[in-house]
Amino acid sequence: MKIGVIDYGMGNLYSVEQALLRLNCEVFITSDIKVLNQMDGYLLPGVGAFPDAMSRLNELGLDVYIKQLVKTNKPLLGICLGMQLLYEDSKENCLTTGLGLLTGRIQKFNDSDSQQRVRIPHMGWNPLSFTQQPSWLPDLDKEDSTHVYFVHSFLARNTTQHEVVASSTYGGQVVPGIVQKGNITGMQFHPEKSGPFGKYLLGQWVRQVRDRERQNT
Repeated sequence: MKIGVIDYGMGNLYSVEQALLRLNCEVFITSDIKVLNQMDGYLLPGVGAFPDAMSRLNELGLDVYIKQLVKTNKPLLGICLGMQLLYEDSKENCLTTGLGLLTGRIQKFNDSDSQQRVRIPHMGWNPLSFTQQPSWLPDLDKEDSTHVYFVHSFLARNTTQHEVVASSTYGGQVVPGIVQKGNITGMQFHPEKSGPFGKYLLGQWVRQVRDRERQNT
């Protein structure tokens, strides 16, 4: 089974690659569309600023390619900034149009409220609260902990309820943690750095890619 890690020059590629290799995936880190066309599933990583990331995707023609993945029904997973890019737009530094595959907008955390000062970026371990259980997460109730590792200053707002699978909270603010629409999935945290539960989540996403690949062979 082949997983294409979409390389646009702004991803934590090594840690993602190693996590996928441990799950017995054949991993291709590439921006070459001809190579990407041969993949069974895709992972969109990301570290850095939303405008820079969209600029790179546009320059490489990957913005159009990613949008077309919806029609192929091949699974796509966006991680951290990669998840944020799936939304309509972002107010990071300037208003920038995103890929528009999910409903919502990326905005900065409110850095203070009436009760406490909120440290930005949000960096650390927080539990996820699930509002729904998609079919690709069997035995979710058997997991000992739902804590995952976040590093981000921006979050998705004005989202659609049925697209949000699980959320966390930080500074009294609701943070969409796992989102999904059809074959498009996003994780605001880093599953590859999130211990046993992160491994479970990434492993189950890989399993659905593998199941789809088997059905098509």
